Amino acid sequence: MEKPVEETALAKGTEAPVKGEASLKPEFITSKDKFHEFLDSEWHGLKGVENKTSEVPEEEPVRKKTKLDTEEIDKTAKPDGKRLRGQNKSRPHKKPTSYDEKRLCASVIQGNQECPYGDKCHFYHDVATYLASKPSDIGQRCHVYDTFGKCAYGLACRFAKAHTTADLKSAENADVVKSCEGRTPVRNSLSKELQNQLRKHSVVFKKSAEYLKTLSNNKDKKEQQDNGAADIPAVPTTEATHESTGAETQVSSEKTSTVRTIGPVTDMDVIKLRACEKKQVDFQDKLYLAPLTTCGNLPFRRVCKRLGADITCGEMAMCTNLLQGQQSEWALLKRHESEDLFGVQVEGCFPDTMTRCAELINNNTEVDFVDINSGCPIDLVYKKGGGCGLMTRTRKFEQIVRGMNYVLDVPLTVKIRTGVQEKNNIAHKLIPEMKNWGISMITLHGRSREQRYTKLADWEYITTCSKLASPIPLFGNGDILSYEDAMKAKETGVSGIMIARGALVKPWLFTEIKERRHWDISSGERLDILREFSNFGLEHWGSDTRGVEKTRTFLLEWLSFMCRYIPVGLLERVPVKINERPPYYMGRNYLESLMASQNVGDWIRISEMLLGPVPPNFNFLPKHKANSYK
Repeated sequence: MEKPVEETALAKGTEAPVKGEASLKPEFITSKDKFHEFLDSEWHGLKGVENKTSEVPEEEPVRKKTKLDTEEIDKTAKPDGKRLRGQNKSRPHKKPTSYDEKRLCASVIQGNQECPYGDKCHFYHDVATYLASKPSDIGQRCHVYDTFGKCAYGLACRFAKAHTTADLKSAENADVVKSCEGRTPVRNSLSKELQNQLRKHSVVFKKSAEYLKTLSNNKDKKEQQDNGAADIPAVPTTEATHESTGAETQVSSEKTSTVRTIGPVTDMDVIKLRACEKKQVDFQDKLYLAPLTTCGNLPFRRVCKRLGADITCGEMAMCTNLLQGQQSEWALLKRHESEDLFGVQVEGCFPDTMTRCAELINNNTEVDFVDINSGCPIDLVYKKGGGCGLMTRTRKFEQIVRGMNYVLDVPLTVKIRTGVQEKNNIAHKLIPEMKNWGISMITLHGRSREQRYTKLADWEYITTCSKLASPIPLFGNGDILSYEDAMKAKETGVSGIMIARGALVKPWLFTEIKERRHWDISSGERLDILREFSNFGLEHWGSDTRGVEKTRTFLLEWLSFMCRYIPVGLLERVPVKINERPPYYMGRNYLESLMASQNVGDWIRISEMLLGPVPPNFNFLPKHKANSYK
């Protein structure tokens, strides 16, 4: 049974360390009550933090409810009396759009153009009326204006004073605007034309149709053979005609003969892009930022890229949602210009949808590789056969890989776990088969689906699988939180390292690994990293109220991980392990203590330093809850 966090060695009056807790120097350890009493008493007098633009709210923000607080409520949530499991179940969630109910019409922002909706428009057209209800500005400088020379949000911007003239017009910096001409900072956006085609099902998937037809023919042939039919004419199959040389699977066109031949080379053989002609990517010895749901957004990836990440990947996207033209799903494919080695990760469980999705991505986005998610453990994905479920459906998995490889001009990679059950590893059986399917790189997370994050990753098993995968590169993933962890991981023979939670807890981990040192980063430097994320968020999501609150939401989600970081200078033993819970401790200054708080209200205080006061009735509960300390 796990002991409560507050039962630290100091609280019990002994020197014995608590099992599962990080080892800190005794002079920094404190109790829960003293810790929060200090934070609350000092908040009003917080000084020395640059760009502090807000005051603490009169009423303390809603704190994160504990398990004891919610247990009785949760028991009534299900008819059988069982408590709902998972942090994301029925959590209070308010969309950022709800904080800006009445906005200024875009026609006014763009220069008093005539509104196409006329009297039916629901937005403000009178500037004076809008400004009377608009929340006060957050700061004196607008990052978007400083970066691009103009701000598309005009008077609606929460930093409007920085670029508004006396006659309430939006100013422009001509020199900066000129320097940004021809630049496309973010690519892979969904165009209205493509979205309409997807919604009308008018997009033609020519290469996917060629591949899927062979699957249908093979199925018909097998059924005829099972029924004992004789003299069945041969049909084109997905078997490679040059299998001995490792070339990609070739598929015959409709106009070619239906008789399989080993003689003359057909036009299809010449025209088809072969595996050796695909775009090559050097994955060797790279640091790979994992595709992280919710937190692995574009602004966060920009931060990690600046701090040393080599490979970045978009968040997991559902192939069916992409094929339907959902704007929110396509947003996961967006790529910033700083991401020089970028891939997208897709999830699906059927060959037809995954193949079409791969062709859609291939023809309409700029990516360096496409990754198949075969490691997602959540029930929503697993129960329909996707994620980890693909590892147990090898025939479907093979059809998906071969189909996607057939339509892609870039390498195809896959992310897997050790298996589904905790004591039944199957990755070592699957990897040799994948080598024949045409996979360019494999990432192995050293845990099974059942384990989730409650036990350490099995790096011995990753070593075994790495040898089986050779010469295909295999990346190891799990429990990397320091450069020493990374060095030990490289000794196993893996081609590279994927970092997930470690990047959320300390994004400067990439710098530590490359410089081979422990970075005792100051609280001010950490706040600068958070400020950089906030600025990137304003660029990406907008500098109006909606954009600010969306940035704040993602910042708070990130802080739910970052608060687990323990400064190197406070540790009695370096490095700390990822499954060691931080005890309550006082930092070397107030800001360091504030960043160590696991209380939602304190995360909100940090966000107010960067993005101004929260709106009225603001409520937040993190999507993810740590369970990795058990």
